[in-house]
Amino acid sequence: MLSLEAHMMRLGVHVSVAGGLFKAVDRAQEKGCDAFQIFTSNPRAWRSKPVSANCMNRFVSRLKESELSPAVAHMPYLPNLASPRDDVHAKSVQALSQELMRCQALSIPYLVTHLGSHLGEGRERGLERIMSALDTALSLAKNDVVILLENSAGTRNSMGSSFSEISSLLESLHAKRRLGVCLDTCHLFAAGYDLRTASALEKTLGQFQDCIDLERLMLIHLNDCKGPLGSHLDRHEHIGLGHIGESGFRAILSHPAVLRTPMILETPEDSRRDDRGNLDAARSLASGIK
Repeated sequence: MLSLEAHMMRLGVHVSVAGGLFKAVDRAQEKGCDAFQIFTSNPRAWRSKPVSANCMNRFVSRLKESELSPAVAHMPYLPNLASPRDDVHAKSVQALSQELMRCQALSIPYLVTHLGSHLGEGRERGLERIMSALDTALSLAKNDVVILLENSAGTRNSMGSSFSEISSLLESLHAKRRLGVCLDTCHLFAAGYDLRTASALEKTLGQFQDCIDLERLMLIHLNDCKGPLGSHLDRHEHIGLGHIGESGFRAILSHPAVLRTPMILETPEDSRRDDRGNLDAARSLASGIK
């Protein structure tokens, strides 16, 4: 039997919007989600076709009818908020502001963004560029959508692999109420933050709270990691089958700070498991079932 805390969990996956944004709601329900994440535009292109008013209205209507909450959007892959290249930076700011406005129209409260790469220009320069991008996009899209800064795995030149770096951004920007954090467990582990035991998790969350108020943690990307601790390998694995392991996810899924935070799985789908299989695995580990 699931504990009361486990019943309060909001678990979901990233779902396709093929055939229309509104179809994502049905897909999320079919997979057994409590919450879900989507791309509102083509994730591999700078420009996407505008979403029709009819499609937006159908999405909002279906979302209201469902019990799914929250709906989360993720930024496309091409924008680089830390880019030192003026043309790429300008297009990235435009893409971010447009996504914020699209989220508002779709009644999506959160937009997750990667922080990008400084391309060898250094972390200070990278932070300056990200701050500029966030400030500009937030001023262009004056609404209530919250941007969630996602931590990185610490691959070469990437920004946001440390809590202190994310904290610098949160504290330097004016629109603090519109900024939060999305912690990806695979990225955390790959960046060197241990999650394999209850004591390791407690230490990692303590480090987070030393830099950032836990109230800023608004979403978790729940993924196991194909690489060992500190490998900087951004490769997601099925829940409990990677280097974080079942014991790590039991600890994660029983921690009060985690249980109050919506969680989105971005795990692979293959012959071993599909999305529903990973949701079931997470719920089983949360309930203490071995």
